[in-house]
Amino acid sequence: MAVALTVRAVHVPLKKVLPKSTRNNNLDYRKKKMMPIVSSFPIRKQQNVNNRKLPILLFDIMDTIVRDPFYHDVAPFFGMSFKELMESKHPTAWIEFEEGRVDEMELAEKFFKDKRSFDLEGLKNCMRRGYSYLDGIEELLCNLKENNYEMHAVTNYPVWYRLIEEKLNISTYLSWTFCSCMIGKRKPNPGFYLEVIRHLKVDPTSCIFIDDRLRNVEAAIEIGIKGLQFKNANLLRQDLSKMGIEI
Repeated sequence: MAVALTVRAVHVPLKKVLPKSTRNNNLDYRKKKMMPIVSSFPIRKQQNVNNRKLPILLFDIMDTIVRDPFYHDVAPFFGMSFKELMESKHPTAWIEFEEGRVDEMELAEKFFKDKRSFDLEGLKNCMRRGYSYLDGIEELLCNLKENNYEMHAVTNYPVWYRLIEEKLNISTYLSWTFCSCMIGKRKPNPGFYLEVIRHLKVDPTSCIFIDDRLRNVEAAIEIGIKGLQFKNANLLRQDLSKMGIEI
């Protein structure tokens, strides 16, 4: 005997998901979803099938590992105060140089708004003299290297990163993998961080990003990378230890 069945449609409300573009522009949303700058949960020491030690450590360079001479030495080189330098320099020339859109000769032509000439080699020597490791940071990098952590630079800097390398041999500890002059983008552009993850072929949560600028750290956190704001080497050592990093 045939039995008639009645099927009732049940409406199940779906969780509202904000479009990506809305999420990026909604300050309240970001505040609610923002992860803490220092995670309170240790990261498990992971090994993938290729015995790649995780997490991967991603370091900003200027004023995180290396003293930035731009804020200390460049204005005196030009015989100016820092305020005068900022008022007279071209607003985008250095950014274009960092993104690899102009070379150093083009930078020299447009560094100042009035296009005045200057001693480019003298400026490079000034920068070179000013590069030095921040206190305690080289020892920390050495300890991390000894514990076989994979480390990469993730930095806004032009081809003059080679001047830093020539003086400080930073590649002893980490790879200059992600410089803005190579990527064509600058932090905090999300595309920069996404290119890092694409290249490394890991989940964002398998990386820790360290930068002195909070906005850059927040941008990394927004795409799932764990972030730490750099204050000094001792605090960074403590923060990394809290996250389960062997030092």
